[in-house]
Amino acid sequence: MSTLILAFAITLAQILLGLAMACATFRVLRGPRAQDRVLGVDALYLAGMLLLLTYGIQTGRTLFFEEALVIALLGFAGTVALAKFLMRGEVIE
Repeated sequence: MSTLILAFAITLAQILLGLAMACATFRVLRGPRAQDRVLGVDALYLAGMLLLLTYGIQTGRTLFFEEALVIALLGFAGTVALAKFLMRGEVIE
């Protein structure tokens, strides 16, 4: 019984994360300002990372957890670099 509930919850979470990725993609493509696009990319990598985590839970393979960690680190560094570029106009001082 609890395995069935867990499988249903993971599937529902994956569907909702796919919907969140679609909304973030819309914001990236349609954002009126560059700041909105940066937030859209941030939400996009976050939803992708969570999608990998739910798929790793579903399959039981640990490789997806490592991939999610790499995506989180690279996404954070990219967001910081884009924010710094938008504030100062340069990334490297």
